[in-house]
Amino acid sequence: MALLPFRKSAAPAAGAADALEGFLKGYSIEVMPRTAAKIEDFRALLPEGTRVYIAHIDGTPIEDMVATARRISGEGFTVMPHFPARIIADATMLGDWIARYQGEAGVTEALLLAGGVTEPKGDFHSSMQLIETGLFDKAGFTRLHVAGHPEGNKDIDPDGSDAMVMEALRWKQAFSERTDAEMAMATQFCFEAEPVIAWADRLAAEGIRLPIHIGIAGPAKLQTMIKFAVACGVGPSLRVLRRRAKDVTKLVLPFEPDEILTALAMHKAAHPGFGIAQVHFFPLGGIQTTADWVQTHAGASGRPAALSA
Repeated sequence: MALLPFRKSAAPAAGAADALEGFLKGYSIEVMPRTAAKIEDFRALLPEGTRVYIAHIDGTPIEDMVATARRISGEGFTVMPHFPARIIADATMLGDWIARYQGEAGVTEALLLAGGVTEPKGDFHSSMQLIETGLFDKAGFTRLHVAGHPEGNKDIDPDGSDAMVMEALRWKQAFSERTDAEMAMATQFCFEAEPVIAWADRLAAEGIRLPIHIGIAGPAKLQTMIKFAVACGVGPSLRVLRRRAKDVTKLVLPFEPDEILTALAMHKAAHPGFGIAQVHFFPLGGIQTTADWVQTHAGASGRPAALSA
């Protein structure tokens, strides 16, 4: 399969390419039912065993979510659907979703989050309430991920203090120590390495040791990237895109994650205990485009399952 001619950064630091290749190993990616339907076979794009998150946007029928999970699982990938608390009416609905995913698609992993709607549609408003039902443990789910926000979350802490966010993370850390499920934190995407490094170090200092799966926006047109970043509430690192938008020579070029990922990879190589465990891609410019970029930068570990057979 021909790869898109992604640009490589000029004169990378010594060891940067190797560090980036290692950092990308075991990456995950997020899809939606409508975007997944455009992919003929994920085995032609993703490495064997890749974790595929399925985003549950308000209004998407659970039947579409489960069908997408069944299809991707059937192609040999680990599936992790979203469970957005604020669109789940009650424990009965939650139990039904868990049973359907598990029974029809073999799912045993979930990303638990509050969800993008402002007002809850039922009994739940936070991922902690979903956890407290005990339904995931009862069903024997082996892995539960929760959301992280390196640049804060104004929905939870409008004053920017992060006090309530940190309290919630401490609660989730404590829960991880009493559940049989493996836990990790999947984050919102951002565009600068320095705030991510500072945030991860702060979590470690606070005793929050959940492995971090850092959210990264896959290559996309600059206008597309800015639109999604504003809609998703990306914080101060949005300035990276705005600075680039002022350079008319770069407006037609895709924005690629080389800079932030190389910086994080080099930091990880220099500090092996750094809390970021792996990369999670939001394919804002398309699943194919992100997969092609990874294949260009991740070496053998980025090779699609179809080519590895």
